[in-house]
Amino acid sequence: MALEGRLELLASVPLMIEYEAVLTRAEHITVVGLDIAEVNAILDAVAQVCTPVSLRFLWRPRLKDPGDEMVLETAVNGGADWLITFDVRHLAQVARDFGIRVMRPPEAWKEVQRNAKK
Repeated sequence: MALEGRLELLASVPLMIEYEAVLTRAEHITVVGLDIAEVNAILDAVAQVCTPVSLRFLWRPRLKDPGDEMVLETAVNGGADWLITFDVRHLAQVARDFGIRVMRPPEAWKEVQRNAKK
């Protein structure tokens, strides 16, 4: 949906670097059955459609996991309505403090589908 312009993705430089670092790990490459060049092509496509977010304000530390901080900072600085993550437990309360709704990908997908039918 983001590639079609029907959903806005926000990304900061640190977040994109983290995506690349995680998605090109050997164990992830093996599981998805792609090579690093293919994963990088997907990341390039995602980067092309993302709205870039400058991190003007930092609120660290707000979370127990320092790796989650860049996710929160990108969402807050980008004015996100939603933060879609599998790590709801760690991000939900703090994101709500900034008026951001946190949900897992399946829940977000259902919501997007419901909104598309309206």
